[in-house]
Amino acid sequence: MSATISIFDRIGFEALRKELRIDPLIVKRLRTDLLKHCQTDDLALSAFPGRDRIQIHTLSLHSRIDSELDGASKLLLKTAAGMLIESVILRVASGRTALCVSSQVGCAAACDFCATGKMGIARNLSAADILDQVLLAGQILAPEGRSIRNIVFMGMGEPFHNEEALFEALDLLASPEFFHHSPTKTLVSTVGVIPGMLRCAQRFPRVNLALSLHSVRQNTREKIIPLAKLHPLDQLRDAIAEVNRRTGSAVMIEYLLLAGLNDSLEEADELVRWLNGLQVHVNLIPYNPIEESPHLVGSDKATREAFATRIKAAGISTTLRYSLGQDIAAACGQLVRHENRRRALAD
Repeated sequence: MSATISIFDRIGFEALRKELRIDPLIVKRLRTDLLKHCQTDDLALSAFPGRDRIQIHTLSLHSRIDSELDGASKLLLKTAAGMLIESVILRVASGRTALCVSSQVGCAAACDFCATGKMGIARNLSAADILDQVLLAGQILAPEGRSIRNIVFMGMGEPFHNEEALFEALDLLASPEFFHHSPTKTLVSTVGVIPGMLRCAQRFPRVNLALSLHSVRQNTREKIIPLAKLHPLDQLRDAIAEVNRRTGSAVMIEYLLLAGLNDSLEEADELVRWLNGLQVHVNLIPYNPIEESPHLVGSDKATREAFATRIKAAGISTTLRYSLGQDIAAACGQLVRHENRRRALAD
């Protein structure tokens, strides 16, 4: 029996088309129905010759958990190797819909606040695995009359530790032949892998970048993000300036507010000075507690608001965020880490 070809394999699919002598317009219709309109597999493939030679999904839906508080849905997806990853659909009150996707199983960054980093494993997803998260979520949303407006690489994994697959996915997301998703509605978040940031800005200047910063004190940042030792703050600042130059766009600065660690007004002033002259937007984020880090406590509402007021008073574009899906283990990786560890040890 002939091997199946992934719908996301541009070269392989073209070879299959030629082998089966399929009209290019039929291929175009399939991709439009499946990747842009997010039709069901059966409906999209109903008139396609050689459908048994095509692989639509590399992932399968293991389970779905819907928030009873807001519009969040957490999708637990299983890879071909039996590992679990997470994608999160965020139905914002404004009517917009965002999807948070994963780029890895686990994460080597091992940030103190993140359950994913506590798994002790880091395995790359393929570009097809990344893109299938978008397709599966789109197929869930289509019957609701919704479509994905924003795609954020803020799920499991450090995207620039899986740069080849990330860039392939970004290319196909934007391609008119595939998803035709606007790069300006895509955001890649990193803990500060500078070479990847610069290459991404050069190759995909319209894709937005976010830096998981959390402190402008080097010692404090290293406590929160161990990989901060590799990319000191002065180098990060230079990298943001270079990204600004290459893209002409602001870099999103993610700042998780942690009680007694990085949330004083003095630290707000230090952040303002560090950001001076850079084109940025600051996102102040509440902390989702995880059991492996009981020493971390989120800042209270009054402290978060005071910190935000101080940043805004300096003229820096700032948003004080709130969390969706708090009742469904919103901290990325919470629901899958134990099962994945068992699987990794078994292998």
